[in-house]
Amino acid sequence: MKSTILKSGTIVNEGRQFVADILIKNGRIEKIAPSISNDSNAEEINIEGKFVMPGCIDDQVHFREPGLTHKGDIQSESRAAVAGGITSYMEQPNTKPAATTIEELEKKYQRASEVSIANYSFNMGATNDNLEELKKVSKRDVAGIKIFMGSSTGNMLVDERETLEGIFQLDHQLITHCEDEGTIRANLEAAKEKYGEDIPIRMHPIIRSEEACYLSSSAAVELAKKHGSRLHIFHISTAKELELFDNTTPLTEKKITAEACIHHLWFSDEQYDEKGTFIKWNPAVKKASDRDAIFQAVLDNKIDVIATDHAPHTIEEKQNKYLTAPSGGPLVQHALMAMLEKVEQNMISIERVVEKMAHAPADLFRVEDRGYLREGYYADIVVVDPKQQYMVSKENILYKCGWSPFEGVNFSNSVDMTFVNGNLVYRNGLVIDGTVGSRLLFNR
Repeated sequence: MKSTILKSGTIVNEGRQFVADILIKNGRIEKIAPSISNDSNAEEINIEGKFVMPGCIDDQVHFREPGLTHKGDIQSESRAAVAGGITSYMEQPNTKPAATTIEELEKKYQRASEVSIANYSFNMGATNDNLEELKKVSKRDVAGIKIFMGSSTGNMLVDERETLEGIFQLDHQLITHCEDEGTIRANLEAAKEKYGEDIPIRMHPIIRSEEACYLSSSAAVELAKKHGSRLHIFHISTAKELELFDNTTPLTEKKITAEACIHHLWFSDEQYDEKGTFIKWNPAVKKASDRDAIFQAVLDNKIDVIATDHAPHTIEEKQNKYLTAPSGGPLVQHALMAMLEKVEQNMISIERVVEKMAHAPADLFRVEDRGYLREGYYADIVVVDPKQQYMVSKENILYKCGWSPFEGVNFSNSVDMTFVNGNLVYRNGLVIDGTVGSRLLFNR
């Protein structure tokens, strides 16, 4: 592996900005200094005027492999991720078959080791009847155990109280999708009585309501407090849920944490008429007041991490009517740019974006030697050009599904380069294939 010196970039790291060189050697950051002499025949890349950040760590993606690869796969979606400055991801278990056994989980790791250009981890899925299997999951090389405390695909809805009590006693990082199934079913039946089979998309946040979210997330927090669990709640979508979280304890000491996703920070129910099912997610995009409260919670540290919940579906699938159109959308290629657009709007600092998309997921999951620009850490690096605009269009979308909820948006910044383990994997709008990422390891 050849060495590289990134010259004169504006480093954004650990709450500050400064101009420096970075020497990349043997896959890691060898040195960060105001000026580094080239005494090792390294390739020099001048990035003066550009921002240099640690690669983003996305703690929630669905790359659809195995079993759903007409929507996306590990190779295609990891390529889109590095084009968006995401160098590591944690993928969810609701594939076909679901990753609810050690055997199926390891098949996904094996596949990623062959084709994923980004670093990877895969969560183990909980069911009502696999507690003994969950007890075998390694804390060292598996990000966490995912619990669907609400509607899910296949056999992954965990709704038996005795099972939940057992899972919450596990010594592992627990992760929950929180929506109350009974509330959703009752709301859906009421909507069917009113609209029949032609329910308008604007009913989505009413069916998958604030009450459904709060009932489930508050129950998860109660269980976590009872058993002293490490609990991370995915994709908070309501202002009401924010009362469940603490912003006085440092993240490294927190046991109960929360995530916000790009779509809940960007969209609101005011856009359902325009975007239709293309912004149908679970949990639902809700009121503008919820969006604004979640954004404020990111600033106030009640929300610890920003992620994507990247979940591609084909255009044909998303164009179905409400009852049959699947929930989810592709986001990894444009998430960082979306948050940098909020920096342009003076809503958040670039230092806070780096904290929430790189430092915080590394700290929360205790990822080994990643998430920061530090000497000795892996060289997972993204270079952003603040002077190069980027218009999202069909022509530059890398998702296998071929569409984005951000189509037509002109971002003020663009990802210029991405390095994964010291390998240059994206530059000048092109993915540079030929290397694969590494399995994430966790210090716990």
